[in-house]
Amino acid sequence: MTRHVLHVITGLAMGGAEMALYRLILAFRDSEYRHTVIVLSPGGSMYSRFVAAGITLIVLDVRRAPIGDLVRMVRLIRTMRPDIVQTWLYHADFLGGLAARLAGNRNVIWGIRTTDVDGGCARSTALVRYLCASLSRWVPHTIVCVAEAARRSHSLLGYDASRMVVVGNGFDLSAFTPGHDERAALRAHCGFTADDIVLGTLGRFNLDKDYPNFVKAAGQLASRYPRLRFLMIGKNLDADNAELLRWIDATGYAKRFVLLGERADIAICLSAMDIFCLSSRTEAFPNVVGEAMAMGLPCVATDVGDVAVLMADTGVLVPRANPDALAQGVADLMALAPAHRRQLGQQARARIGARFTMRCVRARFEHIYEGVIARGEL
Repeated sequence: MTRHVLHVITGLAMGGAEMALYRLILAFRDSEYRHTVIVLSPGGSMYSRFVAAGITLIVLDVRRAPIGDLVRMVRLIRTMRPDIVQTWLYHADFLGGLAARLAGNRNVIWGIRTTDVDGGCARSTALVRYLCASLSRWVPHTIVCVAEAARRSHSLLGYDASRMVVVGNGFDLSAFTPGHDERAALRAHCGFTADDIVLGTLGRFNLDKDYPNFVKAAGQLASRYPRLRFLMIGKNLDADNAELLRWIDATGYAKRFVLLGERADIAICLSAMDIFCLSSRTEAFPNVVGEAMAMGLPCVATDVGDVAVLMADTGVLVPRANPDALAQGVADLMALAPAHRRQLGQQARARIGARFTMRCVRARFEHIYEGVIARGEL
């Protein structure tokens, strides 16, 4: 029997939730479950990727017509009669969950993707999060948290802990296979030589990513390691970002930095690096660290969210918001022989293969789906 999962997500910008949804749907391609996605806002750099994969999308614009689109979602759910309505991120949890219940569908799964409930966010987001906490005992059947840290923080906020389960991100190792030719080509494009050691980071320009932390640490390291270069990839990590350029200029080593902006060829970008660095002040379960590990890179990361669970002893963990500690973590890896660094990277890849594959994630969601549907059929 074919089962229908209707997903509701805030948008399709490049981000952790969007990538997790994309990978999840692909992982279910050969299963009894078919998937449709309602997107609450148009555009986004991942829109074309979803379309190219043949994923059915229904695009709304709730910022322009929130009430009208809520009514439209209710009608869609009544017409489509999905077995499950699965929502991603606060606004989608609230609007998608409410639409499902108004349509008479009790099989709602919410998705929590963040851990930082005390940090700064838009007032509208804080309000929606508060409303979700209040409705968490009525709207969702299950609340899927991407990290144990996310479960703890939202339980303290008032979410119904009895409905929460933790399912981390998953990764397809076949999509992260190092290629010598691709690595060499991108490094040549960046002006790196074979003797250079490339410390890289990847993610959008955002306060949560704490790029001042990365840049300050890089400035300290540049004076100690003449062959060390710094590669920054992600949305707005480019030459048009005046604020970022000021931080880099302040290090005195601006020529050591290469900014590539947003790119779709993540695996190739990672292959050009020798060490990966996560400088974030907050994360839940960062895709980018798992991707770097899958690529066989040794990682230095701030101790946020479930990063420690993900990396275990395959990388270096440092306190957040501490450039001195971040620089020392990188220095610890630099002190290793190249062969030792490569061995650490292979251990990281093996950990992904053993604990965090999409096969594991699919199995977890199949179990959740079966439980939700069975409850709904009672």
